[in-house]
Amino acid sequence: MGFLPFGACRLLSWVSTFPGQDHSWLNMVERFFRDITTKRIRRGAFPSIAALVQAIESYIAKHNLDPKPFIWTAKAGDILAKVTLARAEIANNIPSA
Repeated sequence: MGFLPFGACRLLSWVSTFPGQDHSWLNMVERFFRDITTKRIRRGAFPSIAALVQAIESYIAKHNLDPKPFIWTAKAGDILAKVTLARAEIANNIPSA
């Protein structure tokens, strides 16, 4: 999307969708970047890009020394109930043509 004049964002709309189960790997990538951001990047002061890169590589090396598996704790029934509610909400908010 290019540059939008002030106030044009009110004209934009989108429909939020839930990723399928095959997208759980993407959730893990997002979770990893959240963790590295909150645990290392925001806590540091980096005088150069090289120092930032070194801090990221150091965090990854330390993280890989004691990796923890991701354990999916949500029950299928809970996920399906949320999807059903979300679909109903989306269906109720679609404007009539």
